[in-house]
Amino acid sequence: QVQLVESGGGLVQAGGSLRLSCTASGRTFSSYAMGWFRQAPGKEREFVAAITRTGRNTLYAGSVKGRFTISRDNAKNTVYLQMNSLNPEDTAVYFCAARLTLGDLYYTSAPQYSVWGQGTQVTVSS
Repeated sequence: QVQLVESGGGLVQAGGSLRLSCTASGRTFSSYAMGWFRQAPGKEREFVAAITRTGRNTLYAGSVKGRFTISRDNAKNTVYLQMNSLNPEDTAVYFCAARLTLGDLYYTSAPQYSVWGQGTQVTVSS
């Protein structure tokens, strides 16, 4: 199965933008549905965005819809999360996740994913 490595986190002021990347090892990346989750201190891990294996369909949590965009480049084995209009409530460790799938489906629940990255910290200052 693939292994995932996130990058692109950091410190940004409220209203700013960041782009997270998640690069997968292996040659079967296009067989995986991908998702982004986040976990703030003292809180449970929550769904942020998901994308199907082809990239044709995406889904967002209500709290980020219209501000975040998930995309993927299967030729580069990479999924992205473009985050705009960031606010302090977006501060969290962001994780990407992968699930091997036959159909062009996306998933919104953490237990549905079998592969996780190590996470990247995003801190938004007010």
